[in-house]
Amino acid sequence: MGGLLIVALFLFFCFLGPALYSTDQTHTDLTQVNLPPSGSHWLGTDAVGHDQLGRLMYGGQVSLLVGLTAGVLATVIGTLWGAVAGYAGGWVDAVMMRVVDAGIAIPALFILLVVSAITSPGTFGLIVILGLVSWLVPSRLVRAETLTLKNRDYVLTLRATGGTHGRAIRRHILPNSVSTIVVAATFQIADAILLVAYVSYLGLGVQPPQTGWGGMLSAGLTAAYSGRWWLIVPPGLAIILVVCAFNAIGDGLRDAFDVKGRG
Repeated sequence: MGGLLIVALFLFFCFLGPALYSTDQTHTDLTQVNLPPSGSHWLGTDAVGHDQLGRLMYGGQVSLLVGLTAGVLATVIGTLWGAVAGYAGGWVDAVMMRVVDAGIAIPALFILLVVSAITSPGTFGLIVILGLVSWLVPSRLVRAETLTLKNRDYVLTLRATGGTHGRAIRRHILPNSVSTIVVAATFQIADAILLVAYVSYLGLGVQPPQTGWGGMLSAGLTAAYSGRWWLIVPPGLAIILVVCAFNAIGDGLRDAFDVKGRG
């Protein structure tokens, strides 16, 4: 519940906050450079005169939108792949899971950095790339669940009465794997937000005037050594809080769905 509250507060802050605290995040203002927090700029300004509080809101929009969407996309792809592999079994399962093993052997961050350096993706590009490099772990989890479920009596009865493989997956395998899928999705979202922060920190994420929390960290790192803490503490704290919140949600959901453990 604490994780849900933190996520809800950040969603309100990032997506509704700009309507209450309007700032110009497109044009530079060299008369307002590196100002400390004050009544007119609650979190100060950065090296080009952008209001840091407003930038934190807009940067959060990119980080949260990419993280949420990419996490859901990765979970959907992994769920379908794992369900088909586990239900089919045999050589189909062997081939599909060798693809997963090969993908896991290559760090997702490395693939993301290479593709980002080549293509310079925008928000949509980051979502697609993250979704395509992050689905491997959910596929393993769903496959393991499917291997157990496909031998249950209700699935065997469906097959004996002429039910198709697709119907068995849609009506029985996936609905009974919801707990695993939901928990996996929360962890995938947290991982995606971190990956977005990594590539943005290295300057390979969304390009100016857009920014993400990782890009804000990168821009404020050198200034922080000069005592301008407001350029690095807020975005760093935002990343930590949101990632911890999604991990807490995942832990809570896992405990809630674990009937045996709860008993």
